[in-house]
Amino acid sequence: MALSSCIFCNISSGQDSGTVLETETDEFVIFKDIRPASQHHYLAVTKQHFPSLKDLDNSHQDLISRLEEGLREFLKGQGVCSEDVLFGFHLPPFISVRHLHMHAIAPRSEMGFLSRLVFRPSSVWFKTADEARLYLAQKKSLQSN
Repeated sequence: MALSSCIFCNISSGQDSGTVLETETDEFVIFKDIRPASQHHYLAVTKQHFPSLKDLDNSHQDLISRLEEGLREFLKGQGVCSEDVLFGFHLPPFISVRHLHMHAIAPRSEMGFLSRLVFRPSSVWFKTADEARLYLAQKKSLQSN
């Protein structure tokens, strides 16, 4: 369900003419981040509105993998080396748009000091794609106990 007040819902449904969609699938779109943390900074945004990673469960691990693979393939097409890329999600309340989106940032090694803090893996506020899958697996096992 798209929310009319959500900018990422408007972008993912093609209603925002100011955003160039680099890639589109049935599940997500990819576009350039408006505040890039490095030379290549793109977002994969789901077409279905999920407020954040916290709203997903273990059944969504494949979605996380598809977002990551979509971003990998897109970056590969741009000639970006996959060895120096950061893929991940911010967690509430440290997100600027409450709509699930995965960041792909490359080259990771060229991120500035502040960006390294904002996108610091294993922190309270940012999870890499691998950490996100582990988070969802643990969330599921905690709920079933």
